Amino acid sequence: MKVVAHLAPIAAAVAAVITVSVAAPAAAQVIRIDGSSTVFPVTEAVAEDFQKAKKGAVKVTVGISGTGGGFKKFCRGETDISNASRPILRSEMEECAKNGIRYLEMPVAYDALTVVVHPRNPLTSISVEDLKKMWEPAAQGKITHWNQVNPSFPNAPLKLFGAGADSGTFDYFTEAITGKAKASRGDYTASEDDNVLVQGVSRDVNALGFFGYAYYAENKDKLKALAISWKGGQPVAPSLETVINGTYQPLSRPIFIYVNEKSLGRPEVREFIEYYNRNAERLVKEVKYVPLPSKAYTYNLETLSKMRVGTKFGGENKVGLTIEQLMAIEAKL
Repeated sequence: MKVVAHLAPIAAAVAAVITVSVAAPAAAQVIRIDGSSTVFPVTEAVAEDFQKAKKGAVKVTVGISGTGGGFKKFCRGETDISNASRPILRSEMEECAKNGIRYLEMPVAYDALTVVVHPRNPLTSISVEDLKKMWEPAAQGKITHWNQVNPSFPNAPLKLFGAGADSGTFDYFTEAITGKAKASRGDYTASEDDNVLVQGVSRDVNALGFFGYAYYAENKDKLKALAISWKGGQPVAPSLETVINGTYQPLSRPIFIYVNEKSLGRPEVREFIEYYNRNAERLVKEVKYVPLPSKAYTYNLETLSKMRVGTKFGGENKVGLTIEQLMAIEAKL
């Protein structure tokens, strides 16, 4: 009995050592991203590949609260990276500054913001002018049928689906079509989730909606993209070629990520941003957006290495910007 008594403390100590040695591994490092649903397919593809490469050591979460919703979180310091389908606005810059959030701006791809209808809709094209008649604030409660927009359109109810007010796509579309960001009728089905809009248009023969090209490309069997005419020109359909040659206007636009400067003090975030820019060209193509010229990603890596903070857009959106014009902006140090 005395031997057992002497061994008891030793056994307890051994058990404690064993418990420590088999403790659960350290939790994965987490990179938090939120923002634009348009940019989501690109960032999600990068995140999936990056997590595989890191073999579970890093977890990347990607939300879709919309560009505006994403910047609200970003400027409160709640996220490391913000996806944005337009440049950061002056009000958002001020909010970030108030909270001590400095950021690096990186364009990552081009999108052809796409106007879609049900496949059985007889239209194949539409003018910016007719889109304005549909979407301007004065249309609310008044323009309820297609033929009220244009006598050549069907005499059928008009059902509209579009981005919600927290969406950068909403900001861009309204500025390009109605002439003022956020100036829109309010009586339409709105969502920051583009998949909701895809389903709405695909189920209603009288529907029209708009969202990023990647969501149309994934659902071509359910939707028809309309060619767009602008300023009396010929209708131009959204495609990789028409975005690159600058003819799909005014709905071609750059899309961005914004990176919290403090977050780059964490090796996993810096490594993720490096991985993003070194693999963006391939992954942007995979998700059906238009990759930027390779030098754009080189600029981004230089921005990272030199920690160039701030925006080159002055807190304003730029409608009708071609890839060449974007590159000229990016080349300015």
